Amino acid sequence: MTTSERAPGRGTAVVIGGGLAGMAAAWALRGFAERIVVVERDRYPEGAEFRAGVPQGRHAHLVLEAGHRLLEEMMPGIKQELTAAGAQQVAASDVRWLSSAGWLAEYQAQLKFLCSTRPLLDKLVLDRVRAHPAIEILEGTDAVGLLGSATTVTGVKVRERGSGRGSERDAERDSDRGSDRGSERGSERGEVREIPAELVVDAAGRSSSVPKWLTELGCRPVPEERVDAGVAYASRIFHRPAGSDLGNRAVYLQTKAPDGPRMGVLLPVEGDRWIVSLAGMRGAEPATGEAGFTKHLGMLRDPMLEEVLRGAEPAGEVRGFLPGPGVRRHYERSCPDGLVVVGDAASTFNPVYGQGVTVALFCARELRRTAKRHGGIGHATARAARRAVAAASKMPWMISCTEDARFPATTGAPSGTLVGLQHRFFDKVLAGSTRDPAVTAAFHEVMSLVAPPSLLLRPSVLGVVLRS
Repeated sequence: MTTSERAPGRGTAVVIGGGLAGMAAAWALRGFAERIVVVERDRYPEGAEFRAGVPQGRHAHLVLEAGHRLLEEMMPGIKQELTAAGAQQVAASDVRWLSSAGWLAEYQAQLKFLCSTRPLLDKLVLDRVRAHPAIEILEGTDAVGLLGSATTVTGVKVRERGSGRGSERDAERDSDRGSDRGSERGSERGEVREIPAELVVDAAGRSSSVPKWLTELGCRPVPEERVDAGVAYASRIFHRPAGSDLGNRAVYLQTKAPDGPRMGVLLPVEGDRWIVSLAGMRGAEPATGEAGFTKHLGMLRDPMLEEVLRGAEPAGEVRGFLPGPGVRRHYERSCPDGLVVVGDAASTFNPVYGQGVTVALFCARELRRTAKRHGGIGHATARAARRAVAAASKMPWMISCTEDARFPATTGAPSGTLVGLQHRFFDKVLAGSTRDPAVTAAFHEVMSLVAPPSLLLRPSVLGVVLRS
């Protein structure tokens, strides 16, 4: 029996990655781990600023209804703090949504979502986590490997990267510099140090090295699914013109497969600004720079965004982003004891569906539930958490990859009779949602991850859908 198995289950937990998923995971473990160490390669900026370690941070983000309910449950009062800092609450009925079937019907919605820049959301969550006495954050520190064996992970190897604050420029510079600080994180020479742990949580995102490190420990490769629609983003922030008719509303011009693989979204954010993200699937990617942004804007299915932005002053440069494929790693099937993987490190989705932040919060919820059920952070908790995380990401993954399958250039997408039936049924749902508020409301609940797709089979909804 290992030392970890003999431990009472309330020792040290190490979280790899100090982004939103990592902060939420660390927060979830409070009260169940005596010590929680977050290892973050960046040095955080002083304020709500963009940083290199979150390349998707410059693009449109929202917290779906299910996500902001959970965030408020986890951190009571955070919603008020976000709105006080300028985050915008947008009702589902205030989204001008052009689906593949047409404009969704207008109705009085109870559902709302929060819109802000990603740095504002990250900063307020970070402030909560930093204030907890049991949580220690190692900034400017790389996780460089796992401790343990093919059967049990017992800690993390780390190395400090260097000094300097966390702007994008500083973070990029730090990656090529040695350390000038000494602590458990490493010496002035940036030597590798070890942090023993009873539980290791990987929240390092899309670029996680944990699959490689597990192979080095002698583990079998983690089973995974991979779907790649080849999506690319171009985003820009604009000052919102005074007296704009759009007001506090959002716009979503959805793709239409197979001949309309371009989309555009406008969200109101703090500082009386809009963040506008344009995207295209493989073969229809926006070109780089201002010229590419303008050209892609003019190729959307509807001129609304182009017209709205005609009088808006840019508040920054055009920024591009290549998310890479959607990947779902099945750690619940193959994983050593003592390890849980959450957020994008476990499941990444095509960002056009806006699920990532909410699913990361789902992972934190399941981590806390299983720690509570098993009374600590021992191996039983890790095993149960892996299964729960996989279950929490199943529906969002199904929605994402089934829709990606509509585009001919998508690789790895599911196919067959069942997928064809799902497409035909969903097309009828969208058609019904263009004219019947009950269908529109049900559709919004499913897409906001508040309700499962089975809600669309409710008789009051299904009857309209089948007549569509």
